[in-house]
Amino acid sequence: MLAANRHDSVPPGLRVIQQTDFFLEGGRRGVLLIHGLTGTPMEMKLLGKGLNRAGFTVHGMQLAGHCGSADDLLATGWHDWYASVQQAADDLLGKVDQLFVGGLSMGALLALKLAADRPGQVAGVGVYGATFRYDGWSIPPLARLSFMLPLLKKLGIGRGRSFMEQPPYGIRDERLRAQVSAAMLGGDSAAAGLPGNPWYSLAEMYGLAASVRRQLPQVTAPCLVAHASDDDVASPKNAELVVRAVSAPTELLLLDDSYHMITIDKQRRTLIERSAAFFDGIAASRAAA
Repeated sequence: MLAANRHDSVPPGLRVIQQTDFFLEGGRRGVLLIHGLTGTPMEMKLLGKGLNRAGFTVHGMQLAGHCGSADDLLATGWHDWYASVQQAADDLLGKVDQLFVGGLSMGALLALKLAADRPGQVAGVGVYGATFRYDGWSIPPLARLSFMLPLLKKLGIGRGRSFMEQPPYGIRDERLRAQVSAAMLGGDSAAAGLPGNPWYSLAEMYGLAASVRRQLPQVTAPCLVAHASDDDVASPKNAELVVRAVSAPTELLLLDDSYHMITIDKQRRTLIERSAAFFDGIAASRAAA
């Protein structure tokens, strides 16, 4: 995120948001994958395919208001996003015996909240690039003040403004970065997400972050906390917060050749392997108990 920009409101009327969620049938152990703010299920699909090859049933869900226009997103808030996570979890629980949940960026916060609220249902958590604050090295001084956006929203200031995405877009792999940025800047929000973060949606994200931060001690399911050591969007301090605050065993995985989007970047295979092994280990220990 860098420059502030305005977006025009779409004329009133019904808009149909394209559904891009995916379901990969496997065994009786299920993984719910949650994408980030302004993102899409596509950013979780490579991880989902890898987990499915390891025997898991996987649902890459689509958060409420996402994969459409900025106005579609602004029509929702974090309570709506979390309600869609709860519904997806309920749907997946109807198909599997054991539920794991993983999320990227803001999706990691939603995964942690689900684990805090449903300790009896969530067996383990994949915390990928958790973002409580945008404090990575590529975030300029103005955007680092985005934690003040809840106040601006309360005052009714800046509804039509966004922080526009800027290189490197959370991706270290230059070839992949070019592909993703072309789709995003070309307006394909269903494939690559929105090119900017609306101020009011960021304010909602900070409301979610505050709620989840308070609930971290209620997380008792084991957590794989994976983060890029050179994260351009959210510094490793976000991961350290999770490791320090949850009331659960944690495994910290720092990836040294990736940026923020660790589910699709250079070390995605490492992330897939470690996630599958982590979830397998939990399942095995529960079976032996």
